[in-house]
Amino acid sequence: MLLSLQCASAQMIVHDEQKEKQWRSMETGPWDFAPDWWYYMFHKNYSGAYLTWKWRGFHSKLGVDFKESKSNVKTIMPVRTAAELEQVAKMKKVEEERQKVEPLFKEAVALEADRMVDLVYGNFKDDFNRMQESISDGLIYCLRKSKGKMSYQVNHLQKRNDIICRNIEYIHTTGLQYGLENAKREKAYNEYKQSMADLVSEVSHLVGIAQRYY
Repeated sequence: MLLSLQCASAQMIVHDEQKEKQWRSMETGPWDFAPDWWYYMFHKNYSGAYLTWKWRGFHSKLGVDFKESKSNVKTIMPVRTAAELEQVAKMKKVEEERQKVEPLFKEAVALEADRMVDLVYGNFKDDFNRMQESISDGLIYCLRKSKGKMSYQVNHLQKRNDIICRNIEYIHTTGLQYGLENAKREKAYNEYKQSMADLVSEVSHLVGIAQRYY
């Protein structure tokens, strides 16, 4: 029976407050050791123990306190805490990179959205239609007036007009495979508008010839 009690006593977990304070101080803080006077007398250097007057009213007395700044050793940061700080540093770096890339990404998205919709064709549509009517009516008149004798000149001007119309159609086409921003579309439309206007003048000149000679 006595042996059983001794074994049970040997297996009991004994809470050592002094060791707990020492481990906690060396690992995470707060900086505190026990027994305080013993650390002041024999381990002042690494414990950072110093004398201070502890006010407790009528029970005020000289006592021992501890400061990490007075110690020649410092708190040992746990591996888990160091890993957490490293992770925070990595996340901060990622956020900094994201802030650098985000404006470029937004600009790319805006450009892609700009390519998907033709916002300027409406400003040229009526002029294109009007000039196409003039070209078509003029060329038909020349063929009829000359009874087909001006077909060479008519076909030549018609081919040039077809090229201009195909190019305008391509510029007006939108979608993922077409990478033209609206500013570039507008510039191209202005160029083709001028080409179409020049063609209208040539057709008008051909109409004048048909009226004069046929």
